[in-house]
Amino acid sequence: MTTRREFLRATAGLVFVGCHLTAASAPAHAQPRRREVVVSGKRVKTVDVHAHCAVPEALALMNLKLGGPSLRPDLDMATQVAVRLRAMDEQGVDVQALSINPNWYKADRDLARQVIRIQNEKLAEACGANPERFVAFATVALQHPDLAAAQLEEGVRKYGLRGAGIGGNVAGDEISDPKFHPFWAKAEQLGVPVLIHPQGDGAPAQLQQRFKGNGYLGNVIGNPLETTIALSHLVFEGTLDRFPGLKIIAAHAGGFLPSYSGRSDHGCPTRPDLCPGGMHGPIKTTPSQYLKQMYYDTMVFNPEGVRHLAAEVGASRLLVGTDFPYPWTKTAVDLILDTPGLSDADKAAILGGNAAQLLGIKT
Repeated sequence: MTTRREFLRATAGLVFVGCHLTAASAPAHAQPRRREVVVSGKRVKTVDVHAHCAVPEALALMNLKLGGPSLRPDLDMATQVAVRLRAMDEQGVDVQALSINPNWYKADRDLARQVIRIQNEKLAEACGANPERFVAFATVALQHPDLAAAQLEEGVRKYGLRGAGIGGNVAGDEISDPKFHPFWAKAEQLGVPVLIHPQGDGAPAQLQQRFKGNGYLGNVIGNPLETTIALSHLVFEGTLDRFPGLKIIAAHAGGFLPSYSGRSDHGCPTRPDLCPGGMHGPIKTTPSQYLKQMYYDTMVFNPEGVRHLAAEVGASRLLVGTDFPYPWTKTAVDLILDTPGLSDADKAAILGGNAAQLLGIKT
């Protein structure tokens, strides 16, 4: 007798044909095989919230260009979209939420305005060309908080972008700094999510001497550490109290924070002299409670990691992430299907339902 798991494997190569892809629009032999993900006998729309891209025209304004392992050529949505769609089809990803890693935080106001305008226009064009496959996070010049707030509103209202993508620090400044409150206030007002992705000039650069040697430690340890620091400041400096309606998405499963939530809760009681204002400093409740207000991608690469993350923050807070086009994983969907302890409803939610609700994607 065929098991449900074997059935899922067998259906991995089914071809999905919708209104945007028909036999009339492409020869039958040219249609890519599109994996359909099925949970409990029902087709599930899958959403990848951690997918990178870049805009060459904006990079040129900062004397940068595509090429090499960091600014990979396949980040270009204008010339490499077919490669991206093929990978999505093979992996069972129906929708990608596109984001651009900030590299403009040291730009002056005029240059930053130009860079962001071009990027958000191109993001909107990429989504418009394949509306069933892509949505995007707006880019913002967070080093100019008032400008960033205006750019976020324009991105959402004018270009139809679904939120903002920002770094874990802004040229060395913590994103919990009060000077960034205008941006956080606008994100809360608009009710859109903010994806926080680590910056290479944060913990990876600050600890680069310790990360030398084998293991790609600057990323393997440095990037999750950068996210851990950023989220911890948002909690302990009261940003999440001040803006309780914020919808934060933390890349790389929130770094190490969900695995050390108990240590976060015990820090201030252990050294109250370092946390003036109350049991946990100025914040309203225990630090671990704030973790349940945020969202996390599932880039932990093994089922036990996903199971633990769900136990800490709840399955309703988890979202699929791939880090495309960086080759960290091709099995982000299978990771969820293989995680023990998740109900079918949990799996369907993590694979796409949670993200669809958060990003306004029709299911």
